[in-house]
Amino acid sequence: MINSRKTLPLFKKLHTKQPKLAQKLSLLTNASAITANSLALGIPVIGAGLAKTLTHSKLADQTIITAANRWIHTNNLLIDKVLPHKDWRIFLPNNLNPNGKYLLICNHQSWVDTSIIQYISEGRLPITRFFTKHELIYIPVVGQAFYFLDFPMMKRHTKAQIAKNPQLARRDLDEALRACQSLKNKPFVLLNYLEGTRFTAEKHTKQSSPYEHLLRPKAGGFALALSSLGDEIDGILDMTLVYPDGAPKYSDLWSGKLTRLSVDIEFIHPNDELLTALKHGEYDTNQTIKHALYDWLDEIWQAKDKKISQRLAEFHQS
Repeated sequence: MINSRKTLPLFKKLHTKQPKLAQKLSLLTNASAITANSLALGIPVIGAGLAKTLTHSKLADQTIITAANRWIHTNNLLIDKVLPHKDWRIFLPNNLNPNGKYLLICNHQSWVDTSIIQYISEGRLPITRFFTKHELIYIPVVGQAFYFLDFPMMKRHTKAQIAKNPQLARRDLDEALRACQSLKNKPFVLLNYLEGTRFTAEKHTKQSSPYEHLLRPKAGGFALALSSLGDEIDGILDMTLVYPDGAPKYSDLWSGKLTRLSVDIEFIHPNDELLTALKHGEYDTNQTIKHALYDWLDEIWQAKDKKISQRLAEFHQS
């Protein structure tokens, strides 16, 4: 378990004596600080990003990463200093490397998930990139930062659109390959939410999920990442996120309403035969390999489902 820095006494006192006022003040303070920080770092990120695009400069790329790390550090300071009463139970392996190269899979419940990953990764893991919607590129500063940081930005066309224009599927594949190739020769964590969407009870029922707390995993993006980066990676990480009071809204994090959560990260290892086949890109051409990958992910998901039940029971008992 890791420990966070101490909360500022003013916010701790306010959250104890006047929680509603404290939540509003925390949200305002955090929103203002994050906005100011984003704008302050936005200019060097966009400038360095343009230089990187035009010249493929390693210095420009490192400038972007440095700015992103500073942005994350500021956000994490806000979490520690402004948000009190946190019962955050975080369990990590001892051998994580901030200069390593990892694939990360995780269950997905809320927009908060990514901020929690950034929080626990600081000083322990490289910057986390993840498959995201292409539409985010139009968000000022943040969208451009995602692109220049080599996030895979997918348009996620519907089956009907792809049936009408099969080239659309190829464009998303090319974008994913572009992003994966750009991560070579530098530290990275590439995150894939295997469920493909945030968990809801409605989605769980609709797809008749065999798991109590999870949607069915999808393997395509994970297989693509392994085929593109498999020879580069130092390990595959599985992260399990639990919110015992229900999936939070993004504002819940920054107002201090998110007081309880747990995170477990552990290394996972497919067998050598499966891993080698996936590195060679056999997921799309070999049905035996595809079935073997889904069988392995089912084992991971069953263990994750039990872990979630275990953590929920521990919170209930405390």
